[in-house]
Amino acid sequence: MDTLQTATLQLPSFLYGPYIAIKSKTKAEGRRCAKQYELSGTFPQPRELRTVAPGDVVFTHEVVDFQDELPAWRLYAYWEAITSMCDSLKKSYRHIKNTHETFFRETAWGALFFALSGAAPESAELTALRLQAVLRFWDSLQHGRYLYKTLNTFMTLEELMTAACGWAMDAWCPKGGSSVRSRFEVASERMAQATREESIEAILRQLPHILPFADRKLLNHPEVVMDPSSWREHLSTLDAAEFERISGVRPGEVLGRLYVWDKELDIH
Repeated sequence: MDTLQTATLQLPSFLYGPYIAIKSKTKAEGRRCAKQYELSGTFPQPRELRTVAPGDVVFTHEVVDFQDELPAWRLYAYWEAITSMCDSLKKSYRHIKNTHETFFRETAWGALFFALSGAAPESAELTALRLQAVLRFWDSLQHGRYLYKTLNTFMTLEELMTAACGWAMDAWCPKGGSSVRSRFEVASERMAQATREESIEAILRQLPHILPFADRKLLNHPEVVMDPSSWREHLSTLDAAEFERISGVRPGEVLGRLYVWDKELDIH
């Protein structure tokens, strides 16, 4: 699929309307995708793209979407299409994830959706691909007015990406840069080329910022898992799949590993 920059932002028409109408349309879209995938192993383009008007708001997270009856752009609702597609195919998403995501990352709306979705695993390699997809469509996506996780806080693309993916800049381009866009460019380049040791160093650099968010009340061995000096040895013991999940240094994934490690210590 050719990467196309436009002077406007266009989203699939099935993502606009009251929530109930969008839910119905996205489920139908999921079934349509499943039907073509069964026939050819490919996915169809949306039947209709509509231009997002300058005053329109694009909801990117359900947490701020309280007015179901309000006609609006609801990018986050694309998960309904994915769920419907998987139900129709009777497969879990992991079976078709790479093919599906790779195809739709080559659209402006798909690139943004997957960058914001937080779908695991958040490996350095996959996160780099997601960020680079957004960067390819940066000019088009700048025409959006976004809502993320804070009510009535309308964001530019730069503000949205900083709020949702700023952790990637902090971990992989910590010294800043001339712009948000340039920092993401540097961060994604470093992530794409990162060795395991480079990912370990990035995790260790970020631990002082991540560990304070751990809930000590849930830990049986805080003296170990909350000690940054213990992490290098622990990270070296992880198999490839376990390490890949946290190699992008997404804080939530690192914290998830902390809680798993704490439980593992109960067994050993």
